[in-house]
Amino acid sequence: MLLCIDCGNTNTVFSIWDGTRFLCTLRTSTEHQRTADQYFTWYTTLVRHHGIDADITDVIISSTVPRVVFNLRVFTDRYFNTRPLVVGRPDCLLPVAPRVDPGTAVGPDRLANAAGAFDRHGGDVVVVDFGTATNFDVVAGDGAYVGGVIAPGVNLSLEALHQGAAALPHVDITKPDRVIGTNTVACIQSGIFWGYIGLIQGISERIRAEYGKPMKVVGTGGLAPLFATGDGLFDTIEDDLTMHGLTVIHAYNKENGAL
Repeated sequence: MLLCIDCGNTNTVFSIWDGTRFLCTLRTSTEHQRTADQYFTWYTTLVRHHGIDADITDVIISSTVPRVVFNLRVFTDRYFNTRPLVVGRPDCLLPVAPRVDPGTAVGPDRLANAAGAFDRHGGDVVVVDFGTATNFDVVAGDGAYVGGVIAPGVNLSLEALHQGAAALPHVDITKPDRVIGTNTVACIQSGIFWGYIGLIQGISERIRAEYGKPMKVVGTGGLAPLFATGDGLFDTIEDDLTMHGLTVIHAYNKENGAL
């Protein structure tokens, strides 16, 4: 079985792929000081809780936090006796190379999104990924990542607002009943929710206009379902798009003798 690990700035996600479906998905906070032994204790406890007997033979890692990769590599080597494939490293082949400015390092999560979106939708896609940042990934008709947009993430914006304005409280993200808030919390919730609806809608429209072809907009990430409730922003929502992309990249490397 394949263990897919996607390490972001806020959370790290582990998913076990049996070749046809994901058996379970586990989530933990990203901490660069976490050791290989701590990863194993956490992982085995939750896998046992799910009642899964997973014989891990392969591992693929996507990480936007370079400092955690070392301990994840030790974890996979020590406990699964396998060398992980790390997206973005020279020895990791991509189905289609990104077409960006020379010398530009594309985030491995964006490469995984491009692979997953092309496999499921055939290209000409905008992936809106809600994470620490809100990323817009543009995937061409041949599956290449060709650029995108990076905006502040929803939670990051809320935290900055709370820290920068002493009188404003930290609030939960939700869809407000009305646009016009009648108290401070409602005003903030409206600003965040409808502000990001406008941001997503506006940027998606500008990308489509600049791209010059019909494009499908796919939402992914933890907050995608919430924002999907506003104004029909997305053609579809896919919670596992990044993980699916990792399975596609892993399969491509196996088929081409890189593993």
